[in-house]
Amino acid sequence: MHCGNRLFLCVALCVTSLPLALTAESSSDAWITMFNGQDLSGWKANPENPDSFHVEDGVLVVDGPRCHLFWIGDPENSEDEQLTNFHWHAKVKTMPKANGGLYFHTQYEESGWPFAGYECQVNQTHKDRKKTGGLYAVADVLDTSPVKDGEWYDYDIIVDGKHIVIKINGVVTTDWTEPDDWQPPKKMSGRRLSQGTFAIQAHDPESVVHYKDIRMKRLP
Repeated sequence: MHCGNRLFLCVALCVTSLPLALTAESSSDAWITMFNGQDLSGWKANPENPDSFHVEDGVLVVDGPRCHLFWIGDPENSEDEQLTNFHWHAKVKTMPKANGGLYFHTQYEESGWPFAGYECQVNQTHKDRKKTGGLYAVADVLDTSPVKDGEWYDYDIIVDGKHIVIKINGVVTTDWTEPDDWQPPKKMSGRRLSQGTFAIQAHDPESVVHYKDIRMKRLP
């Protein structure tokens, strides 16, 4: 090929690729990193059993008695902890017989199980019939988990208006819309969509769950 033609082709390819590169960068900018892999910055464990959460080799390790780790984000910007529509993502790995949970639209509490918001189940082989990928006590995945202990998997939670979608490794396990006349389960009157923050659950001393690549982006 003639040298001049080669130069023209190179410039043309660079110009053509530029919008695609900018689009990809703009898209990724929407994601907010929630876990830096070094410490629990942006998070607050309640005083029940805060040692149930620690960071090891870039991984958030949940291992200990009941406690909940709440996302507080930037303390100077309370908007960080009050979300309505969002896409939340993490990589999760459970040890045998572990039970855990991921809460959204919840609020910080000093102790006990969070009252406000919904819980997304994390459980492959714990005795509880409610398994990973279900909306706890609302739209459950019963008896058979879509994934195995000891393996990393993708956990995605998407909330848009009244619509809740949970995906495990890209496969939809829950697709549920809160009815206008919604009546929450007995003794769970806080199971309603509103707005709030996220919380990660330490369920019991026998349950060990690992998390990494925790991030979210706001949706309109």
